[in-house]
Amino acid sequence: MTFIKFGVYAINNQLYTERSIKIYLKNPKKSYLCRSIKKNPPDMAHEVKIFSGRATRYLAENIALSFGTKLGEVQVIVFSDGEFTISFEENLRGNDVYIVQSTFPPAVNLLELLLMVDAAKRASARTITAVIPYFGFARQDRKDKPRVPISAKLIANLLTAAGVQRMITIDLHADQIQGFFDVPVDHLYASSIFLPYIKKLNLPNLVFASPDTGGTRRAASYAKALNTGFVICYKQRSKANQVDSMSLIGDVRGKDVVLLDDIIDTGGTITKAAQIMMDNGASSVRGFCTHPILSGEAFDHIVNSAFTEVIVTDTIPLKHENPKIKVLTTATLLADVIKRAHNYESISSLFNIK
Repeated sequence: MTFIKFGVYAINNQLYTERSIKIYLKNPKKSYLCRSIKKNPPDMAHEVKIFSGRATRYLAENIALSFGTKLGEVQVIVFSDGEFTISFEENLRGNDVYIVQSTFPPAVNLLELLLMVDAAKRASARTITAVIPYFGFARQDRKDKPRVPISAKLIANLLTAAGVQRMITIDLHADQIQGFFDVPVDHLYASSIFLPYIKKLNLPNLVFASPDTGGTRRAASYAKALNTGFVICYKQRSKANQVDSMSLIGDVRGKDVVLLDDIIDTGGTITKAAQIMMDNGASSVRGFCTHPILSGEAFDHIVNSAFTEVIVTDTIPLKHENPKIKVLTTATLLADVIKRAHNYESISSLFNIK
């Protein structure tokens, strides 16, 4: 099969649309292309190969297992001065390559991903998809003061220049980051993981909450999905990672509060919000967060907080265990999305909310 132009392929010197080929693959017996293709079946098998950088190998292994394949062999060679290079230890020519790597600090994780993409491109991979469960630098999505970079846009440019043809990520800090890319972005939502867990809790007086006004849309979406209410915390900062004041908008008296956030960094905001909930008469408070950065004294903040439990995903590995933190895996979700992307199937149908 030879690519002619967008949506058109040549098979045995005959032209077929992409839609016609999909029809044939789904039901060869009823396809109107059956007779002409059956005589000389096209080689449609573009093998999926999943690789991982060092930062997210634990997750990539589970993704490959859920997908039904083994994790590809890649070697990272580190020289004595700290410089490193990447070597794929298997053939990539003509294959659809998926590279799994979250780009949390240090910046070497991002550089490692870029080098892997470049190596795959030079090895003649058919397509290259970056699976970035946690997209680092996402909080730098605009100029909030003079003479500062828009780092999220720069990262998007670097990935595209390196050769990324599609990106898969989970819960971007700001939805508009999708527009920074000139290639397709599959923006996934942790709601498909969190909502079933919340339903199993069977909380009698459930209400959702956002620890800041920026998460209002997220809280409203969860509340709509489970037909319940939500409240908001209003906070003021004098500098990054330090909350000066916080106030509650809404009533939580006698409620089982579920606080939602995309990132827990130092834990100062979300633990302060949890305490405000309890001070205003809440029966219990639980936290749900997609990306557990957990820097500084975050673990101590959570242990000493009013939280009954804090549920996070494995987009970022925990530095150590915490009795109040429970981890839910994203591996099954990401494996399913890779299958759907490879088979040109709908991805949005996976999610209950947007």
